[in-house]
Amino acid sequence: MAVNKSKVSAGFIVVGVLTAFFGIVLVFVGPVIIDDQVVKNTIIDPKNDLSYTMWKDLPVPFFMSVYFFHVLNPEEILKGEKPMVEQRGPYVYRKQCRKENITFHPNSTVSYREYRRYFFEPSMSVGNESDVITIPNMLVLGAAVMLEDLPFALRLLISATFKTFKEGPFLTKTVEELMWGYDSKLVEFLNKYLPGMLPSTGKFGLFAEFNNSNTGLFTIHTGRDNIKNVHKVDSWNGLTELSYWRTPQCNMINGTAGQLWPPFMTKETTLPFYSPDACRSLELVYQRPGVMNGIPLYRFVAPKTMFANGTDYPPNEGFCPCRQSGLLNVSSCRYNSPVFISHPHFFNADPVLLDYVLGLHPTEEEHGLFIDIHPVSAHLHPHLKAATFKKPIKTISEVVMPMLWFEENGYIDGPILTTFHTNLVILPAVMEYMQYIFIALGLFTTIVAALVYYKVRKCVLFQCV
Repeated sequence: MAVNKSKVSAGFIVVGVLTAFFGIVLVFVGPVIIDDQVVKNTIIDPKNDLSYTMWKDLPVPFFMSVYFFHVLNPEEILKGEKPMVEQRGPYVYRKQCRKENITFHPNSTVSYREYRRYFFEPSMSVGNESDVITIPNMLVLGAAVMLEDLPFALRLLISATFKTFKEGPFLTKTVEELMWGYDSKLVEFLNKYLPGMLPSTGKFGLFAEFNNSNTGLFTIHTGRDNIKNVHKVDSWNGLTELSYWRTPQCNMINGTAGQLWPPFMTKETTLPFYSPDACRSLELVYQRPGVMNGIPLYRFVAPKTMFANGTDYPPNEGFCPCRQSGLLNVSSCRYNSPVFISHPHFFNADPVLLDYVLGLHPTEEEHGLFIDIHPVSAHLHPHLKAATFKKPIKTISEVVMPMLWFEENGYIDGPILTTFHTNLVILPAVMEYMQYIFIALGLFTTIVAALVYYKVRKCVLFQCV
């Protein structure tokens, strides 16, 4: 009987040792298994059902919120007074994206065009598209600057044309007209006698070229050959570099297309991306960790140097001619129209810009550009504030005056959120707990079995009753 107990105890010792060993193996192998699954689900491959659908059709609800700077004193501005503006909005539009013309190439890249459409969401907006807004007339002021070098007689003729069509330095239209376009006799005239001067031959609107359009032909890496390259741009419209700017560094097309990034981020990681709307590559830097809907996130923000001028930040010299820090001159890619991009309300810009215009109140919380993203998968954007740009223009008195700013944000919910939460939070946590449970259970079993074995062997030697 004692011999049988001895064998059973020895068996439990073996089981305990194996269980503890399995737990120790999980400590090292578990993260490798998880990372391997992340890699498999990150590669752009039609066989990866969930991740490919997320990349192709972007089923996550995304919204664009537009804020206008309504001019309160247009007549006084013409007399030399400071512009006074009042922020109106947000006017919120649901954004629908879809990738088409998807073509995979042998060198582990894929080409596509992403089309975007916008639908007004009254319930999320503060106001309606019928609201009337007064802003600087980009058509007149832009044309005036672009025609500066023309002969005096021609400039006089065009000036008379502006008066004939009753086009002045300020424009009062509905939100819908400003967004998506309105009929303009001046546009018809310019397109007839100066073809190619304007980007559109139809209605003129600030976002007319956004709706039912694509962002160009992107060719990006699928990650099949190297997961570190996944989503990175190989070329845009066949170009591997731009020609808008003055230095090779500023003309570089860096990073991804701005929706997804390679996985396994650290606090030293940066988020570079190419923005066709900004006509350049941008880069965000790590700020702090966070949590949303139970999913751990890293927040990446725009550095203060993003729109700094060449004097304050020499690498940006190639984006000049520059004005004050905080303004990016994009006239070279906007038909030489005097258009600038900045953070909303001149956030992170030269304080002198706030002295030029009344009614601006920049704060980091409301006007900073940031992206929240899951550091391991880099596939989760519960809140994306990736396009908070403002477009100031030069007025008659050479004041940089804001017209509007917009932001894009999105969130994950429903089955997709459940899937991500399960794969990115629950399963890794279960695996981590299981490895320690196996180690503890193995050690406990081994110790108890060893004590029993020792007691049984002692009784055999000393003939215990």
